[in-house]
Amino acid sequence: MAREMTFKMERPGLLHEGDEVTVTEGVLPSNYYYTIDPSLAMSGNFPFRDRMLARKGVVTKVEENARGFYVTAVFEENT
Repeated sequence: MAREMTFKMERPGLLHEGDEVTVTEGVLPSNYYYTIDPSLAMSGNFPFRDRMLARKGVVTKVEENARGFYVTAVFEENT
């Protein structure tokens, strides 16, 4: 099963479509968040029930809008 996630990237050009990425999981008191290594982009917060199992994925889209740069990546999760 594939899982698509969006990450906020602060500067343009750090990631491109087709790039393979690895994520690191961070833990907050009631959520997880994910960072594309080495600190290139960060996800929003996810409740414990929505924890991501995969750690490697592929960038499918990089876009800029009024709020900044966003990266979409797909991760294959085996359940």
